[in-house]
Amino acid sequence: MAHKIDETKCVACGCCKDACPVEAISEGAAYSINPDVCVDCGSCAAACPNEAISPA
Repeated sequence: MAHKIDETKCVACGCCKDACPVEAISEGAAYSINPDVCVDCGSCAAACPNEAISPA
């Protein structure tokens, strides 16, 4: 199951995108995770300084 980003907490800092080993995260006003690409490793959640990422 892919992780998800809480858009109310995301500040689009890029930490999660840099941490993702499969490039499943795309940029925007708030970032988003492509569930078809995400391998559920949790690297993004560990890298997020705002705790905006959680398991879906």
